[in-house]
Amino acid sequence: MSEQKQKNQQQSGGKGKGNGNDERKITPRAEDYSRWYLDIVREAQLADHSAVRGCMVIRPNGYSIWEKMQRELDERFKATGHVNAYFPLFIPVSFLSKEAQHVEGFAKECAVVTHYRLRSNGAGGVEVDPASKLEEPLIVRPTSETIIWNTYKEWIQSYRDLPLLINQWANVVRWEMRTRLFLRTAEFLWQEGHTAHASEQEALEETHRMLEVYRDFAENVMAMPVVRGAKTAAERFAGAVESFSIEAMMQDGKALQAGTSHYLGQNFARAFDVTFQNKLGQRELVYATSWGVSTRLIGALIMTHSDDTGLVLPPKLASTHVVIVPIYKTDEEKAKVYAEADWVQAELKAQGLGVQVDRREGMAPGAKYFDWEMKGVPLRIEIGPKDLENKSLCIARRFVLEIPGEDEKATRSRKKAFLPRAEAVARIKPILDEMQKQLYERALAFRTKRTRVIDSMAEYEKFFKEDGGGFAWVHWAGTAEDEEGMAKKYQTSIRNIPLDGQAPAGAEGPGTCILTGKPSLRRVVMAESY
Repeated sequence: MSEQKQKNQQQSGGKGKGNGNDERKITPRAEDYSRWYLDIVREAQLADHSAVRGCMVIRPNGYSIWEKMQRELDERFKATGHVNAYFPLFIPVSFLSKEAQHVEGFAKECAVVTHYRLRSNGAGGVEVDPASKLEEPLIVRPTSETIIWNTYKEWIQSYRDLPLLINQWANVVRWEMRTRLFLRTAEFLWQEGHTAHASEQEALEETHRMLEVYRDFAENVMAMPVVRGAKTAAERFAGAVESFSIEAMMQDGKALQAGTSHYLGQNFARAFDVTFQNKLGQRELVYATSWGVSTRLIGALIMTHSDDTGLVLPPKLASTHVVIVPIYKTDEEKAKVYAEADWVQAELKAQGLGVQVDRREGMAPGAKYFDWEMKGVPLRIEIGPKDLENKSLCIARRFVLEIPGEDEKATRSRKKAFLPRAEAVARIKPILDEMQKQLYERALAFRTKRTRVIDSMAEYEKFFKEDGGGFAWVHWAGTAEDEEGMAKKYQTSIRNIPLDGQAPAGAEGPGTCILTGKPSLRRVVMAESY
């Protein structure tokens, strides 16, 4: 078989034995979206279920994505004046009692520590020592407002101590009953910002500044378009005066809340007696914000971009941008193609790219292609004897934008390009930049297709019951009870009240609530959600 013919077979899946497809399969999205998602998490080796119910083990492939997210976000936080700190995992139960709305919002999700020691049970095992009961139970951190504001009481004395701009990278525990890897687990990783300000205006500016940081990260790094807006009173963070979110559309048309920023007013300052002396020598309560994103973003990334072949990663979040697969039959060919692979790797690493040479023995090239595509590596370079002879490199993209009506063969030909080696090395970065842009464009086009401006309950019911749903822009003047009724009947909720400048054509201006018929000044976005 010629090398080119072999490459064509391998690119199309390599149907023979040893191609790696026999036991590693992904359920098609159209068949079972939930199973497709879990298949990708498993087959791309992102995470596993742990021995602890509701918790997950984040595998190196998944954690490398989180590390890239951390670095990108941390740079943005520090560029806006924030610094990192760390606060205790354990919170005295009395702290949560100090802010009534806050404790009510988290009471059903708290894990509680009541003892501090084990003892032998006399049968080779251990049991809780009843003599080690704590005087006051400790809550395993569900969020850190209370422990942080108890600390801020000591840190803030004067207007000179403000603003206080702190971020924490941490884990939290919320005892979820129904879990799904990355999207909802009993323990997850996140960052939480907690800031203190001398005035309401400064705190509100901070709230919107950090929402914009999240939008920029979601759209320019994750390539995931989002809608920014305020939460309704029923959806606000427990203890907040105002909550804002970014909402993204997944490939099944459902919304995923990808980040939140909260204006807390003086609620926590009042609860923990955090005051400062202003420039006139008077004591005032400070104003607060909090904001955060979590490893849920990895779930959002999967459901925004991936396909039935596996994970698709935006280049800005890929730790490996390029994998090089040597192709050879003899030891002589092996030595030559490896030498070329090492040269290409060095050239690309010098450009700051993450590059791996696949040196696995006893594995067919087609199986390697399949494996790296499953893991979402953006570009693959294939190097065989013919490429050396032609002084060229074969570059294969993980994805290309679909062209309506195009057959599989034509799509496949657009995924691969044979370029002179110098040109190929010079083109890698521009290709990655192009792919980053295309992922955003593809996700935005999908969201646009599944967005509807709706003016009646009949339209609304048809959209969600018959047309597959998505983002419904509707006028709303209902109550919290009305929201709950809509959720029960349609499984939809108000994702947010969009901020200005985001409305699709025909969605601007006042109107009439689709449910109550009352006047409405602006539209909300309603959708099914995760």
